[in-house]
Amino acid sequence: MRAMVLQQQKQPLVLRELPVPSPRTEQVLLRVTACGVCRTDLHVVDGDLLEPKLPLVPGHQIVGEIEAVGAAVKDFHPGQRVGVPWLGGSCGHCDYCARDQENLCDLARYTGYQIDGGFAEYAVADAAYCFPLPDSYSDLQAAPLLCAGLIGYRAYRLVEHCHSIGLYGFGAAAHILIQVARYRDQAVYAFTRDEDTQARSFARELGATWAGGSSESAPVALDGAIIFAPAGELVPLALRAVRKGGRVVCAGIHMSDIPSFPYDILWGEREICSVANLTRRDGEEFLPLAAQIPVHTTVHPYELEKANQALDDLRHGRFNGAAVLLP
Repeated sequence: MRAMVLQQQKQPLVLRELPVPSPRTEQVLLRVTACGVCRTDLHVVDGDLLEPKLPLVPGHQIVGEIEAVGAAVKDFHPGQRVGVPWLGGSCGHCDYCARDQENLCDLARYTGYQIDGGFAEYAVADAAYCFPLPDSYSDLQAAPLLCAGLIGYRAYRLVEHCHSIGLYGFGAAAHILIQVARYRDQAVYAFTRDEDTQARSFARELGATWAGGSSESAPVALDGAIIFAPAGELVPLALRAVRKGGRVVCAGIHMSDIPSFPYDILWGEREICSVANLTRRDGEEFLPLAAQIPVHTTVHPYELEKANQALDDLRHGRFNGAAVLLP
């Protein structure tokens, strides 16, 4: 099979011919039909996340058709379409797993990080961590739901009680979550890089009440905010934007250092919290909801061999929505 392989961090991916993997007892073998390109993939390639297996096939928003199943797999069958997310496995018996916090398991393993992912023609995945996908989505449209959607939804749940929500960074996750918020009659205020007028226009098209640069002030005090951009300097700005009792959610797996800030912008029972990974329950809740709304994903397809271009376009904000590789 053809695969785009990370041989060394901070280096471009390399197109290689690899053997088609064989599924173990609890795994499924997928013919990959689409794989989303995520900012986390950038963090892996750029060396921000320090524990990848190398060499590595990145990609953790995999849509594929099952070609074969391991002997212990009961819930899936060949020919079925499934999605594979970032969380690729957990121990199943630690305190976190017992409390439905498998996203925090110390022995968790992640697709496209410790497990070869979907920047390839075939991939294997643990069947217990795969999701059936709504029939209403094409492979291309479904791929961004598996990380931008799922981890974005986990972050959104921490502010779903809010009437007004600020979204800092208007990329793949934000363009999905604004549709959930608008479906629930919440007002969304979009903050983008100051020079990114295209992203602000995109946010307004999707129903943002207001869109401006990250250094600007929203016209109202916000009930809550989600920071999707990996920029620590946004945390004090978001704290200043939320009212007393408001919550600021840091939704990325990596963020630059947060600068010091005066206590008075935290005082008043404001909160800062983070979101780590996802659980299978997030997928069970979000994917049917996305189909019900329905959430529309704005996607930009790339051939598998163009994975480096897709990553660079994402790095420099050259498109709105999400990039998806089509093997």
